Amino acid sequence: MKKLLLFIPIFLLSISMIAQPPAGNADKGMIFGTKTTFDGAINAEDLTAILVNKSSEGIKVKGKVVEVCKAEGCWIKMQTSGGPMMIKMKDHAFAVPLDMNGKTIVAQGVAVYKETSVDMLKHYAEDAGKTKEQIAAINNPKKEISMQAIGILVL
Repeated sequence: MKKLLLFIPIFLLSISMIAQPPAGNADKGMIFGTKTTFDGAINAEDLTAILVNKSSEGIKVKGKVVEVCKAEGCWIKMQTSGGPMMIKMKDHAFAVPLDMNGKTIVAQGVAVYKETSVDMLKHYAEDAGKTKEQIAAINNPKKEISMQAIGILVL
């Protein structure tokens, strides 16, 4: 019984440490996830026209980060001509620092144009620190570009 009581606080502490965004800054040249480069990156403003009704494997997209998950740094949003694009880290393999907001990056992964459910939009709003009123106002699904990133390079 004593071992169990000792294990519980250690377990809870380790979980709380895992669910934190990386400490520090997102400085120029830093890479998160798989190593990626600027070579072959397309401008985020051109992505909507490329992706309508199809997906793009292994695409590299350059653009400005407009929002970061405040809970864990597990997703970011990049500005495109069709509005912000959700970028999730594939398999939650890595996270990004909260100061990634406003930085120009290259994200590499698989991008698709899809519909995001109301429940998922509300979950993202919670992660972004939105108010209860803002979350409650989300009533419709949204067609948007989504990306599963394997690597991110800060420019």
